[in-house]
Amino acid sequence: MPQPNAQNTTAAAAEFLTRRFSPGETIALLLRREVPSATVQRIVQLETALAPRYLGWLAHENAAGANIYVAANPLRSDSRQRTKECIAGVRHLYLDLDTDGEARLTSLRASYAIPPPNAILSTSLGKYQILWRVDGFTLEQQESALKLLAITFGGDPACTDCNRVLRLPGFLNCKYDPAYPVTVEYPGDSTWNSDDFRLDILAADAIHSYGAITARKHSSDHSNSEHDWAWVLHELARGKDAVKLTRKLASRRADKPNPLYYAQRTVDVASARLWLIEGIPIDDVVTLLEVRRRFEIPIALCRARAREIAQTAQRMIARRKIA
Repeated sequence: MPQPNAQNTTAAAAEFLTRRFSPGETIALLLRREVPSATVQRIVQLETALAPRYLGWLAHENAAGANIYVAANPLRSDSRQRTKECIAGVRHLYLDLDTDGEARLTSLRASYAIPPPNAILSTSLGKYQILWRVDGFTLEQQESALKLLAITFGGDPACTDCNRVLRLPGFLNCKYDPAYPVTVEYPGDSTWNSDDFRLDILAADAIHSYGAITARKHSSDHSNSEHDWAWVLHELARGKDAVKLTRKLASRRADKPNPLYYAQRTVDVASARLWLIEGIPIDDVVTLLEVRRRFEIPIALCRARAREIAQTAQRMIARRKIA
Protein backbone atom coordinates (compact mmCIF):
# COMPACT_ATOMS: atom_id res chain seq x y z
CA MET A 1 0.00 0.00 0.00
CA PRO A 2 1.41 3.44 -0.92
CA GLN A 3 2.74 5.49 1.97
CA PRO A 4 1.56 9.11 2.37
CA ASN A 5 4.12 11.87 1.95
CA ALA A 6 4.70 14.37 4.75
CA GLN A 7 2.67 17.13 3.11
CA ASN A 8 -0.39 14.91 2.61
CA THR A 9 -0.01 13.56 6.13
CA THR A 10 -0.07 16.94 7.82
CA ALA A 11 -2.82 18.28 5.53
CA ALA A 12 -5.12 15.34 6.36
CA ALA A 13 -4.40 15.66 10.07
CA ALA A 14 -4.99 19.43 10.04
CA GLU A 15 -8.31 19.05 8.20
CA PHE A 16 -9.52 16.44 10.67
CA LEU A 17 -8.59 18.54 13.71
CA THR A 18 -10.17 21.66 12.20
CA ARG A 19 -13.42 19.81 11.47
CA ARG A 20 -13.58 18.15 14.88
CA PHE A 21 -12.64 21.03 17.20
CA SER A 22 -13.27 24.77 17.55
CA PRO A 23 -10.68 27.57 17.72
CA GLY A 24 -9.25 28.08 21.20
CA GLU A 25 -10.17 24.61 22.46
CA THR A 26 -7.71 22.45 24.37
CA ILE A 27 -7.07 18.98 22.96
CA ALA A 28 -5.03 15.94 23.99
CA LEU A 29 -2.61 14.21 21.62
CA LEU A 30 -1.10 10.83 22.39
CA LEU A 31 2.03 9.29 20.86
CA ARG A 32 2.47 5.58 21.53
CA ARG A 33 5.36 3.37 20.43
CA GLU A 34 5.01 -0.39 20.28
CA VAL A 35 8.73 -1.26 20.37
CA PRO A 36 10.12 -0.23 22.72
CA SER A 37 6.87 0.45 24.56
CA ALA A 38 6.53 4.16 25.34
CA THR A 39 3.71 6.71 25.58
CA VAL A 40 3.89 10.50 25.41
CA GLN A 41 0.87 12.76 25.93
CA ARG A 42 0.66 16.43 24.96
CA ILE A 43 -2.18 18.74 25.99
CA VAL A 44 -2.24 21.82 23.78
CA GLN A 45 -4.53 24.39 22.23
CA LEU A 46 -5.92 23.54 18.80
CA GLU A 47 -3.90 26.35 17.19
CA THR A 48 -0.67 24.90 18.57
CA ALA A 49 -1.47 21.47 17.14
CA LEU A 50 -2.25 23.00 13.73
CA ALA A 51 1.06 24.85 13.46
CA PRO A 52 3.21 23.46 10.61
CA ARG A 53 6.16 22.89 12.92
CA TYR A 54 4.03 20.93 15.40
CA LEU A 55 2.44 18.80 12.69
CA GLY A 56 5.90 18.23 11.25
CA TRP A 57 7.07 16.95 14.63
CA LEU A 58 4.13 14.53 14.79
CA ALA A 59 4.92 13.33 11.27
CA HIS A 60 8.58 12.80 12.24
CA GLU A 61 7.58 10.77 15.33
CA ASN A 62 5.10 8.76 13.28
CA ALA A 63 7.74 7.94 10.67
CA ALA A 64 9.96 6.73 13.52
CA GLY A 65 7.27 4.28 14.69
CA ALA A 66 4.97 6.23 17.02
CA ASN A 67 1.21 5.85 16.59
CA ILE A 68 -0.61 9.19 16.77
CA TYR A 69 -3.94 9.61 18.57
CA VAL A 70 -6.23 12.50 19.55
CA ALA A 71 -8.84 12.58 22.33
CA ALA A 72 -12.40 12.57 21.03
CA ASN A 73 -13.53 15.34 23.38
CA PRO A 74 -11.95 18.73 24.16
CA LEU A 75 -10.46 19.32 27.61
CA ARG A 76 -10.80 22.16 30.06
CA SER A 77 -8.26 24.90 29.38
CA ASP A 78 -6.43 24.29 32.67
CA SER A 79 -6.12 20.53 32.17
CA ARG A 80 -2.83 18.74 32.65
CA GLN A 81 -4.28 15.26 32.31
CA ARG A 82 -6.84 13.45 30.17
CA THR A 83 -9.15 12.19 32.89
CA LYS A 84 -12.94 12.19 32.81
CA GLU A 85 -12.92 15.15 35.18
CA CYS A 86 -10.91 17.14 32.62
CA ILE A 87 -13.43 16.78 29.79
CA ALA A 88 -14.85 20.20 28.89
CA GLY A 89 -17.88 18.82 27.06
CA VAL A 90 -19.12 16.04 24.87
CA ARG A 91 -18.18 16.62 21.24
CA HIS A 92 -18.49 13.17 19.65
CA LEU A 93 -20.10 9.79 19.78
CA TYR A 94 -17.81 7.14 18.34
CA LEU A 95 -17.70 3.46 17.54
CA ASP A 96 -14.79 1.07 16.98
CA LEU A 97 -15.47 -1.69 14.43
CA ASP A 98 -12.54 -4.06 14.92
CA THR A 99 -14.04 -7.35 13.69
CA ASP A 100 -16.16 -8.03 10.61
CA GLY A 101 -15.80 -4.33 9.89
CA GLU A 102 -17.08 -4.26 6.31
CA ALA A 103 -20.36 -6.02 7.12
CA ARG A 104 -20.93 -4.00 10.26
CA LEU A 105 -20.21 -0.74 8.49
CA THR A 106 -22.73 -1.73 5.82
CA SER A 107 -25.31 -2.45 8.52
CA LEU A 108 -24.60 0.89 10.16
CA ARG A 109 -24.96 2.79 6.90
CA ALA A 110 -28.30 1.03 6.26
CA SER A 111 -29.74 1.68 9.72
CA TYR A 112 -32.41 4.33 10.06
CA ALA A 113 -31.97 4.30 13.85
CA ILE A 114 -28.95 6.61 13.65
CA PRO A 115 -27.97 9.66 11.58
CA PRO A 116 -25.14 9.58 9.02
CA PRO A 117 -21.68 9.73 10.63
CA ASN A 118 -19.55 12.86 10.33
CA ALA A 119 -16.34 10.91 9.85
CA ILE A 120 -15.40 7.32 9.01
CA LEU A 121 -11.76 6.43 9.67
CA SER A 122 -10.16 3.40 8.06
CA THR A 123 -7.58 2.43 10.68
CA SER A 124 -6.41 -0.83 9.10
CA LEU A 125 -7.73 -3.39 6.66
CA GLY A 126 -11.41 -3.99 7.54
CA LYS A 127 -11.28 -1.91 10.74
CA TYR A 128 -13.02 1.43 11.23
CA GLN A 129 -13.64 4.21 13.73
CA ILE A 130 -16.95 6.04 13.28
CA LEU A 131 -17.63 9.53 14.65
CA TRP A 132 -20.77 11.61 15.02
CA ARG A 133 -20.46 15.28 16.06
CA VAL A 134 -23.06 15.89 18.78
CA ASP A 135 -24.38 18.59 21.06
CA GLY A 136 -26.36 18.52 24.29
CA PHE A 137 -25.04 15.22 25.71
CA THR A 138 -23.88 14.90 29.31
CA LEU A 139 -20.90 12.66 30.00
CA GLU A 140 -23.25 10.02 31.41
CA GLN A 141 -25.51 10.20 28.37
CA GLN A 142 -22.51 9.92 26.08
CA GLU A 143 -21.12 6.82 27.73
CA SER A 144 -24.56 5.17 27.75
CA ALA A 145 -24.96 5.96 24.06
CA LEU A 146 -21.47 4.62 23.30
CA LYS A 147 -22.25 1.32 25.00
CA LEU A 148 -25.56 1.09 23.17
CA LEU A 149 -23.94 1.75 19.80
CA ALA A 150 -21.29 -0.90 20.50
CA ILE A 151 -23.90 -3.49 21.47
CA THR A 152 -26.21 -2.70 18.57
CA PHE A 153 -23.60 -2.61 15.80
CA GLY A 154 -21.02 -5.04 17.14
CA GLY A 155 -18.40 -2.48 18.12
CA ASP A 156 -15.68 -2.82 20.71
CA PRO A 157 -17.47 -2.59 24.12
CA ALA A 158 -14.20 -1.55 25.77
CA CYS A 159 -14.07 1.69 23.76
CA THR A 160 -16.84 3.57 25.52
CA ASP A 161 -15.03 5.99 27.85
CA CYS A 162 -15.59 9.72 27.43
CA ASN A 163 -11.80 10.29 27.52
CA ARG A 164 -11.16 7.83 24.72
CA VAL A 165 -8.47 8.59 22.11
CA LEU A 166 -8.89 7.93 18.38
CA ARG A 167 -6.34 7.59 15.61
CA LEU A 168 -5.45 10.80 13.80
CA PRO A 169 -6.00 10.48 10.03
CA GLY A 170 -3.08 11.08 7.72
CA PHE A 171 -0.62 9.25 9.91
CA LEU A 172 0.45 5.60 9.75
CA ASN A 173 -0.87 2.80 11.91
CA CYS A 174 2.49 1.39 12.93
CA LYS A 175 1.10 -1.77 14.51
CA TYR A 176 1.35 -3.43 11.10
CA ASP A 177 4.17 -4.29 8.72
CA PRO A 178 3.96 -2.56 6.39
CA ALA A 179 2.42 0.33 8.29
CA TYR A 180 -1.16 1.18 7.29
CA PRO A 181 -2.11 4.76 6.31
CA VAL A 182 -5.09 5.94 8.36
CA THR A 183 -7.59 7.57 6.00
CA VAL A 184 -10.91 9.36 6.55
CA GLU A 185 -14.07 10.20 4.67
CA TYR A 186 -16.57 12.87 5.71
CA PRO A 187 -20.16 11.85 4.89
CA GLY A 188 -21.60 15.06 6.37
CA ASP A 189 -21.07 18.14 8.53
CA SER A 190 -24.26 18.17 10.62
CA THR A 191 -24.27 18.30 14.41
CA TRP A 192 -26.66 15.79 16.00
CA ASN A 193 -28.52 15.62 19.32
CA SER A 194 -29.94 12.77 21.38
CA ASP A 195 -33.25 12.76 19.49
CA ASP A 196 -31.39 11.84 16.31
CA PHE A 197 -30.23 8.53 17.82
CA ARG A 198 -33.33 6.35 18.04
CA LEU A 199 -31.66 3.43 19.79
CA ASP A 200 -33.79 2.92 22.85
CA ILE A 201 -31.95 1.96 26.01
CA LEU A 202 -33.98 -1.24 26.23
CA ALA A 203 -31.93 -2.71 23.38
CA ALA A 204 -28.85 -2.56 25.58
CA ASP A 205 -30.25 -3.32 29.01
CA ALA A 206 -33.43 -5.21 28.28
CA ILE A 207 -32.36 -8.46 29.87
CA HIS A 208 -31.19 -6.80 33.08
CA SER A 209 -34.22 -4.52 33.12
CA TYR A 210 -36.59 -7.45 32.69
CA GLY A 211 -34.98 -9.26 35.59
CA ALA A 212 -35.29 -6.14 37.70
CA ILE A 213 -38.96 -5.76 36.79
CA THR A 214 -39.69 -9.36 37.75
CA ALA A 215 -37.98 -8.83 41.09
CA ARG A 216 -39.87 -5.64 41.90
CA LYS A 217 -43.18 -6.22 40.14
CA HIS A 218 -45.14 -3.94 42.41
CA SER A 219 -42.62 -1.13 42.49
CA SER A 220 -43.35 2.17 40.73
CA ASP A 221 -39.77 3.27 40.02
CA HIS A 222 -39.07 1.47 36.75
CA SER A 223 -39.29 3.20 33.38
CA ASN A 224 -41.98 3.10 30.74
CA SER A 225 -39.57 1.33 28.39
CA GLU A 226 -39.08 -1.41 30.98
CA HIS A 227 -42.85 -1.78 31.27
CA ASP A 228 -43.08 -2.01 27.48
CA TRP A 229 -40.37 -4.65 27.29
CA ALA A 230 -41.97 -6.86 29.94
CA TRP A 231 -45.41 -6.46 28.40
CA VAL A 232 -44.20 -7.29 24.87
CA LEU A 233 -42.35 -10.40 26.08
CA HIS A 234 -45.46 -11.53 27.92
CA GLU A 235 -47.77 -10.95 24.94
CA LEU A 236 -45.43 -12.69 22.48
CA ALA A 237 -45.10 -15.68 24.81
CA ARG A 238 -48.91 -15.91 24.78
CA GLY A 239 -48.85 -16.11 20.99
CA LYS A 240 -50.11 -12.61 20.22
CA ASP A 241 -49.68 -11.40 16.64
CA ALA A 242 -46.50 -9.34 16.33
CA VAL A 243 -47.88 -6.89 13.75
CA LYS A 244 -50.96 -6.12 15.86
CA LEU A 245 -48.74 -5.87 18.92
CA THR A 246 -46.52 -3.37 17.10
CA ARG A 247 -49.48 -1.15 16.23
CA LYS A 248 -50.80 -1.30 19.80
CA LEU A 249 -47.44 -0.40 21.31
CA ALA A 250 -46.97 2.48 18.86
CA SER A 251 -50.36 3.91 19.85
CA ARG A 252 -49.50 3.56 23.55
CA ARG A 253 -46.16 5.36 23.16
CA ALA A 254 -47.11 8.46 21.23
CA ASP A 255 -44.64 10.31 23.50
CA LYS A 256 -41.72 8.79 21.55
CA PRO A 257 -40.10 10.84 18.73
CA ASN A 258 -40.91 7.96 16.35
CA PRO A 259 -43.53 5.67 17.98
CA LEU A 260 -43.68 3.22 15.06
CA TYR A 261 -39.92 2.75 14.93
CA TYR A 262 -39.82 2.27 18.71
CA ALA A 263 -42.61 -0.31 18.58
CA GLN A 264 -41.14 -2.21 15.64
CA ARG A 265 -37.75 -2.45 17.27
CA THR A 266 -39.09 -3.43 20.70
CA VAL A 267 -41.29 -6.20 19.29
CA ASP A 268 -38.61 -7.48 16.92
CA VAL A 269 -35.79 -7.56 19.49
CA ALA A 270 -38.10 -9.38 21.91
CA SER A 271 -39.16 -11.84 19.20
CA ALA A 272 -35.57 -12.52 18.18
CA ARG A 273 -34.64 -13.16 21.79
CA LEU A 274 -37.48 -15.65 22.27
CA TRP A 275 -36.68 -17.46 19.00
CA LEU A 276 -32.99 -17.77 19.82
CA ILE A 277 -33.76 -19.10 23.30
CA GLU A 278 -36.02 -21.69 21.64
CA GLY A 279 -33.03 -22.85 19.59
CA ILE A 280 -33.93 -21.37 16.22
CA PRO A 281 -30.68 -20.71 14.23
CA ILE A 282 -29.77 -17.05 13.89
CA ASP A 283 -29.98 -17.14 10.07
CA ASP A 284 -33.57 -18.35 10.36
CA VAL A 285 -34.30 -15.60 12.90
CA VAL A 286 -33.01 -13.06 10.37
CA THR A 287 -35.33 -14.49 7.73
CA LEU A 288 -38.34 -14.42 10.08
CA LEU A 289 -37.71 -10.77 10.94
CA GLU A 290 -37.18 -9.86 7.32
CA VAL A 291 -40.44 -11.53 6.23
CA ARG A 292 -42.34 -9.82 9.04
CA ARG A 293 -41.31 -6.30 8.02
CA ARG A 294 -40.86 -6.70 4.26
CA PHE A 295 -43.92 -4.57 3.49
CA GLU A 296 -43.16 -1.92 6.13
CA ILE A 297 -39.46 -1.23 5.57
CA PRO A 298 -37.61 -0.59 2.28
CA ILE A 299 -36.12 -3.79 0.87
CA ALA A 300 -32.62 -2.31 0.81
CA LEU A 301 -32.74 -1.83 4.59
CA CYS A 302 -34.87 -4.76 5.65
CA ARG A 303 -32.31 -7.59 5.69
CA ALA A 304 -29.48 -5.50 7.18
CA ARG A 305 -31.90 -4.35 9.91
CA ALA A 306 -33.06 -7.92 10.54
CA ARG A 307 -29.51 -9.20 10.95
CA GLU A 308 -28.54 -6.32 13.24
CA ILE A 309 -31.57 -7.02 15.47
CA ALA A 310 -30.86 -10.75 15.57
CA GLN A 311 -27.24 -10.07 16.55
CA THR A 312 -28.39 -7.62 19.22
CA ALA A 313 -30.68 -10.27 20.72
CA GLN A 314 -27.87 -12.81 20.58
CA ARG A 315 -25.57 -10.49 22.55
CA MET A 316 -28.30 -9.82 25.10
CA ILE A 317 -28.65 -13.56 25.74
CA ALA A 318 -24.87 -13.94 26.04
CA ARG A 319 -24.71 -11.05 28.54
CA ARG A 320 -27.43 -12.72 30.60
CA LYS A 321 -25.46 -15.96 30.76
CA ILE A 322 -22.34 -14.11 31.92
CA ALA A 323 -24.16 -11.95 34.52
